[in-house]
Amino acid sequence: MSAVAIGGATGIALAFAALAFGFWGFLLVAVLGLLGAFAGAVWSGRLDVRALTDAARGRRSA
Repeated sequence: MSAVAIGGATGIALAFAALAFGFWGFLLVAVLGLLGAFAGAVWSGRLDVRALTDAARGRRSA
């Protein structure tokens, strides 16, 4: 799937959540979706948590 298709599907899902559950339901779906994306990126190896924490602390990684 392309990034455009994934973004479009995410937008549609968030719109349905906003219609069905209101603002707080929309916000909960958005936050849980971001957490799921973060966990998926870590699990697949696309995101290195150690390098991320080193960058947050101001350290340079080799």
